[in-house]
Amino acid sequence: MSFNHWTLFVGLLLITMVLVGTLLARLPLSSAMIYLVVGYVLGPGGFGVITADPIAHAGLLELVAEVAVLISLFAVGLKLGVPLLDRRWLLPWRLAFVSMSATVGLIAALGYWGLGLSVGAAVLLGGILAPTDPVLASGVQSEPGAKPDRVGFSLAGEGALNDGSAYPFVLLGLALMGLHEMGEWGWRWWALDLLWATLGGLAIGAVLGSFIGILVVYLRTRHQNALGLDVFLSLGLVALSYGVAQLCLASGFLAVFAAGLALQRVREHPMAGTVSLDKKGVAVLLHRPQPEIRATHSHHASATMNLAVQGFNEQLEKLAELAIVLTIGAMLPYASWSPHLLWFIPVLFLLVRPLSVVVGMLGMSAPGRQRTMIAWFGIRGIGSVFYLMYALNHGVSGPLAGTLVSLTLITVAVSILAHGISVQPLMAWYLARQRGQPDQPPP
Repeated sequence: MSFNHWTLFVGLLLITMVLVGTLLARLPLSSAMIYLVVGYVLGPGGFGVITADPIAHAGLLELVAEVAVLISLFAVGLKLGVPLLDRRWLLPWRLAFVSMSATVGLIAALGYWGLGLSVGAAVLLGGILAPTDPVLASGVQSEPGAKPDRVGFSLAGEGALNDGSAYPFVLLGLALMGLHEMGEWGWRWWALDLLWATLGGLAIGAVLGSFIGILVVYLRTRHQNALGLDVFLSLGLVALSYGVAQLCLASGFLAVFAAGLALQRVREHPMAGTVSLDKKGVAVLLHRPQPEIRATHSHHASATMNLAVQGFNEQLEKLAELAIVLTIGAMLPYASWSPHLLWFIPVLFLLVRPLSVVVGMLGMSAPGRQRTMIAWFGIRGIGSVFYLMYALNHGVSGPLAGTLVSLTLITVAVSILAHGISVQPLMAWYLARQRGQPDQPPP
């Protein structure tokens, strides 16, 4: 299509989503399901206006998926109002690292003994399919705040952390295939790809997010500078934290998430002799716009900054979801159907995910309904697509490339459909149980 046709199509699609958004919210459909079908219709399986060949265009598709992951991670970080050292993070940490490792191992076993893959290729498949998606699981997540629902908070935290924690396993699979350097006795993988990438990424993001946030609040409250341009602040912090982490050989994904979390945690230091504008009887200068007053007031500057940045990122996150899920739908015709998929995908969702959650939650007390929700909503999505493209761009080719493309894309598509259909009835059941209504089986 020409540029004019593309602008017409994109404009119609975006306006249509605005007009029917409220209707879709009342239907047992997620927005991702709609985007997936539209993408398939526009791809080679339908009208053929989008040709997203995952092997021929792996470089571009990796970049698109990477940007989408970064946007989603920063947005999730901004929503989770709990510091990383809080004990409520214990479950997301265990899901993102213990359950993640168990998932990789179980998928690798399926790949080796069930699909006939080599050890390296099986581990690589595990690293690609293990991450869960915080964006596509948004229907299960609780509202942001200091006291989030345990299930929603855990799924969001897990999805944000394991997009970074999957990276070492992808590199391990590539190393076992001779496509990445492990070092003697694997020291480089253990020290650099695993430990430093994880801890360094989180530390870099936390430092940059805190420093930039404190600096902006200080300039606004003490000098009435650095006002506005919150869009630049958001995008700039994402780019800065990712760039610094990557140059330091740490995880850029974890750095961006930690930067968003740290920025959200920045608090004001009210100036002596000032009171909150929300207190009764405080006079407001009428000749200045109210947003500007709050943005520079020492009691409200950080909250105003965070609301502006979060509002922009939520909209950007929706656009990123639209773009990447449309692309996934357009790529589906390039996936080849295999009889192995008839058992692989059910085993992944109904056995591997629940078992890995059981391993991750060993020794923890939680009601059965919470375990059920966490075990089911291990949604695969953007992270898996990114790591698939990453593998294709780092030497995976031939029949193995086709196998990984088929397994990944069809698994992600089935996940979007199955979890999208089940989210509303399961959430209704879960919330009813949370409110203490009589026990009843899930719909």
